[in-house]
Amino acid sequence: MTSWADRRLLTELEEADYEFSGHNIKITMFKGASLGVSCYVWAPATVLCRYFEAEKFDFTGKKVIELGSGTGIVGILVALLGGDVIMTDRPNVVKQIEYNVVANVPSSSRHRVQTRALAWGIDQDTFPADVDVVLGSDVVYNPTQFPNLLKTLRHFCREKTTIYLCSDVKYREGSAQFHDEFVPELFHSEVIHTSGPNSIFKVTKKVPGN
Repeated sequence: MTSWADRRLLTELEEADYEFSGHNIKITMFKGASLGVSCYVWAPATVLCRYFEAEKFDFTGKKVIELGSGTGIVGILVALLGGDVIMTDRPNVVKQIEYNVVANVPSSSRHRVQTRALAWGIDQDTFPADVDVVLGSDVVYNPTQFPNLLKTLRHFCREKTTIYLCSDVKYREGSAQFHDEFVPELFHSEVIHTSGPNSIFKVTKKVPGN
């Protein structure tokens, strides 16, 4: 028997179609699941996807973890481009991510995709740190979470790791300060692409002496 909550969820699904790097991606947003900002595809996510498309990224053989996956659009594209991806978000968002993974990633490739809950600053140590790439799109918007986000990024950022953060630095509270002041204190960071208010930052481990 379908519960009232499940019926509400099913009647408040919203779909949107995207195309990146020759892949058609259908994203379903669980508008009836009380996911807040996580049930939307925000501009920084599509800007990051377009960047990967324009630069012809190939993630084959790369271990990737995505923070704040939301609808899953970025992680799904990376999986379709060959990456081994762990997509993470709050526990109540994971079902939305899983739904979109099943809808878009061929069954023959799903062994390369994991979906897990991750609380920044709390349980990042339960995840493997030997990742090649860390992704985050529109994850910089709540200043109270900045210390936890930075702690999580430090856990995953090793010598071979590249972090790609796409942020709205104009309209998200504290975003400009996060990228201009907080990140450079701990990492090497550079802007590699800008589209309107959204910038992509390439972040790597700071080399001693630099």
